[in-house]
Amino acid sequence: MAGDVLSQSEIDALLSAISTGEMSADEMKKEEETKKVKVYDFKRALRFSKDQIRSLTRIHENFARLLTTFFSAQLRTYVQINVASVDQIPFEEFVRSIPNMTLINIFEVPPLDGNILMEINPNIAYSMMDRLLGGAGSSYNNVDNLTEIEQKIMMSLFERSFDNLREAWDDITEIDPMLIELEVNPQFIQMISPNETVIVISLNTIIGETTGMINICIPHVVLEPIIQNLSVQYWMQSNVKATSPEQAKILENKVKQAELDIIAELGSANITIEDFLYMTIGDVLQLDKKVEEPLVLKVGNLPKFTVQPGKRNKKMAVQILDTVKGEDDDE
Repeated sequence: MAGDVLSQSEIDALLSAISTGEMSADEMKKEEETKKVKVYDFKRALRFSKDQIRSLTRIHENFARLLTTFFSAQLRTYVQINVASVDQIPFEEFVRSIPNMTLINIFEVPPLDGNILMEINPNIAYSMMDRLLGGAGSSYNNVDNLTEIEQKIMMSLFERSFDNLREAWDDITEIDPMLIELEVNPQFIQMISPNETVIVISLNTIIGETTGMINICIPHVVLEPIIQNLSVQYWMQSNVKATSPEQAKILENKVKQAELDIIAELGSANITIEDFLYMTIGDVLQLDKKVEEPLVLKVGNLPKFTVQPGKRNKKMAVQILDTVKGEDDDE
């Protein structure tokens, strides 16, 4: 009974049985403590944790945004792509879920082993092709009769889109996607065992006025070498990247080349606004420093050194005498 939702009539029946003595509270407690057997389908082995599924979702949400920008530029029409779902299912179930005639890109992702599938709904595929050939983006399903020219056009488009997949995966691992085959019949795809667990990322896609799905199928064997990279801990650690000695040296050199304002202050004087308004050429201001006293050299408006004025190569200069001690010594 634990975990089941009872209707009001079932609740009333239980209360009635307890009140009439047909069932005791101890018997109900024993029944609740009885171990429940949970059915486990070995054909649907759950080999990815929820944490890893969330990481894959984040990766492909980024991929969907990049793909939206890429296709918008290539097709010159309204494009919207977003992640509809991320599921782990047997490969056989994935093959059964897609149309008998569709557009399937099979590509490698070295250095990872195995292949990844990208299935494009025929309506979406032909809408893309119509736009590339100068049409309005009309969609018609005739994927089983693709000509060689049409195949080349679609392969070229999706080969260029793989740069976005490479960028989306960059935080997890470096991959180099390469298209190796374009298939239209899913029944001919026998790259892994039918019972092998795969991740299926479904992307809801809008091209102009045409809607459809793009499905990405990633076998477990492909992700197995980097499965630990899909944890939250790895994401948090990868966001805090240590600075290499070479980067530190470059940064130090850049800081050394930064320009600073240096001011040798001869002194200061306080006057009234009235005196300031009536100042003319030839007036003399008496400063608060004597001639023999050292000047203050300010670096970035902060007093840093005491100096004495003079000339060097017929130009005005100052000679540093000492460092100014104070609260800003560490800056």
